[in-house]
Amino acid sequence: MKTIHAIVIFIVLFAAGATHTTAAEEGISCKIEMIPWEKVNGILPKYSKFTVLDVETGKKFKVQRRAGSHHADVQPLDAEETKIMKSIYGGKWSWKRRAIIIINGNQWIAASMHGMPHGGGALKNNFPGHFCIHFYGSTTHRTNYMDLSHKLMILKAAGKLDGYLYKANPYEVISAFMAGLKQQDSKIVQPISLQPLPWNKILPIIENVRLSAMPVLPAEDLTGELSLEVPVEVDWFIKNRGRMHFRGSIYLVRYSQADAWKVDNKRFFKENKLVNE
Repeated sequence: MKTIHAIVIFIVLFAAGATHTTAAEEGISCKIEMIPWEKVNGILPKYSKFTVLDVETGKKFKVQRRAGSHHADVQPLDAEETKIMKSIYGGKWSWKRRAIIIINGNQWIAASMHGMPHGGGALKNNFPGHFCIHFYGSTTHRTNYMDLSHKLMILKAAGKLDGYLYKANPYEVISAFMAGLKQQDSKIVQPISLQPLPWNKILPIIENVRLSAMPVLPAEDLTGELSLEVPVEVDWFIKNRGRMHFRGSIYLVRYSQADAWKVDNKRFFKENKLVNE
């Protein structure tokens, strides 16, 4: 079912430099739709052209869908659009997911993209291949389920991320926390962290992270708990330190059964030697 998230018209997406893009300035109906992939597949058919708006930077570039059956395989329209896309990723292509909004006429659709050229590409645009755009319910090439990082970015684009995290069970919180670290996105990790930390210093050194093991109990067995210790194994790749493996626990707390679960992030980072105090 299509879920529509009403956006207050004065939400501002900050663009590079001093440029701001608002829903009002775009002249659209000031709502962002989180539409399932099976419907988007018809709304944006093969060879359709549309605009990608990056939520964090406010930068926009034009693309064409070229292929894709489980998600959209897309290319920038020309070299200038490629240049804009690359600037969104800081001048370096990356597999990192980013929350985006697809502008198709007067319709805004929540989505997620990565920024790594791969596979084939037919357009003359200085982009060696294509990249992928995911919508709610999209799957990757290798699986038949949603990639969690893409899902979180879609929720972020739709304005639904905080609501999802608030209702998440402890295992969903841990998975989202690790995905947020991998994507270097403070908007994901901060709402589910117990303590404030200098994310602008911590996240850039986390080049990659993978939750390699986590035993899961039925969520209904945890309804009365206010604190929880979850055994985990985590593989890190840390800037200037290389590969690290952690076998230990992630601790979570909540103040009442009606409150959201929070990760004791300071303890976790301390045990992984990512913070000093």
